[in-house]
Amino acid sequence: MPLAADPAASISTTAPNSNSAAVPASLLLSRGVARLEVMLKLTTAILALAAGVYTYLGVRELLDGSPTTVFFAALIYSVAVSVGIYAFWVFLMQFMPHVVDRTGRVLMFGCMIFGSLMIVAMSSWLNASALAGGAAIRQHLAITVQDYTRDLDAANTNAIAAQGLLPDIQIASSRFAKLADAERAGSLTGTSGSGTVVQLLTQMSGQLDSLGKEVEASGKRVSALFAEGGKHLARMREMVSERGPIGERSDGFATESLALMGVIANLQQTSVAPAVKRAAATLSSSFIAPAAGGRSADLAERQTAVVGKVEGAIAAQAASLAGAADKILEMPRIEPGRFQALSPAEAVLRYAGDFIPSWAGAISIDLMPAVLVLILCVVHAAIRREGLPVASASAMTAAEMMAALRMAREVEQASRAVQPSAEPKVNEPGEAPAIADEPAAATADENVTALSSARHVK
Repeated sequence: MPLAADPAASISTTAPNSNSAAVPASLLLSRGVARLEVMLKLTTAILALAAGVYTYLGVRELLDGSPTTVFFAALIYSVAVSVGIYAFWVFLMQFMPHVVDRTGRVLMFGCMIFGSLMIVAMSSWLNASALAGGAAIRQHLAITVQDYTRDLDAANTNAIAAQGLLPDIQIASSRFAKLADAERAGSLTGTSGSGTVVQLLTQMSGQLDSLGKEVEASGKRVSALFAEGGKHLARMREMVSERGPIGERSDGFATESLALMGVIANLQQTSVAPAVKRAAATLSSSFIAPAAGGRSADLAERQTAVVGKVEGAIAAQAASLAGAADKILEMPRIEPGRFQALSPAEAVLRYAGDFIPSWAGAISIDLMPAVLVLILCVVHAAIRREGLPVASASAMTAAEMMAALRMAREVEQASRAVQPSAEPKVNEPGEAPAIADEPAAATADENVTALSSARHVK
């Protein structure tokens, strides 16, 4: 009669060595996903909260009304953004890794891209406004200062361009004065004295001298206006670089810009070029040759000849001054731009190219969970390729072992309840007695005793 072998010995000989058995990668990935599930949700919640905070700071600058209304409106909007971002990414983390068919995966990626664009539209630009709004407004002020500096320099250049005519006017006045002195000695007509020619030359010299003094006085006014404009620009530069609320500095900057625009307008009106052109036209067009006042016919003829030459010289001088004045007047008129105050959000959008790092940080806060979603998709794809192995004793925890044993007992009890009882078979006359069939397992494993043998032993 064979005796049953020790089951423990059989198990010990057939069980694999736990130290030498390698844990499958798919099992490690599956456990890692389970362990990091709470971490994923916590990370997503923190990122959504950060996006909500910066959204609150950004949207607060766009709202008008009482402080209470602005506070609650911005708070409600930021909370809605945080909840929406968190729900969107949690939904994708939950469903996207398990969508395996090509059409479904393409649709899920389309949903992720569309949702990301919506998040950028409702949150990221406000985050960028909170991160770089003050710097963007300062850049707007600095660029406006540069524009006003250029306009002031151009207006001053146009205004002082007429000062270049002053030497020509003074030279012409001095030349006519010297001719008058020479005529007193008789150098022009051959007869000394202060006659018709002397009076004409003295008159032309006086007119040109008056025009020169007017041009010189205009230069002093232009210098004073340019100095005043420089003071306004210096104050505007201080507002750009100093500390303090950017809104108050922007208001003060607007006040200074209005004053500077008035200075630029005055500079353009102070230009003496139009006066020089009018004076030149007067010299040539209103010239009336005086009648010769000589005591003899010969002297009168000489005086008339000199007066004709003086008339030609005056016409040439007037044409020269008029041409120079026309060149000055052809210079483009300066039209300074009016300063436009911007909110932080508007400034960030206008100067987005100068704040790419801030935009990158603002968008990364909102779209960082997309990287986690893609990681989950890759991990679950690897798990599906390898497949989860059947749990072994070396890889099971104590809780898993107890659950497996409990399930085995329940299966055994269920199988016993449904197994029909065996009825003895009656032998027919002349028929050989039937031999009880032994279980196939008895031949497969010598350590297991057949059921019929066990009954005979009893």
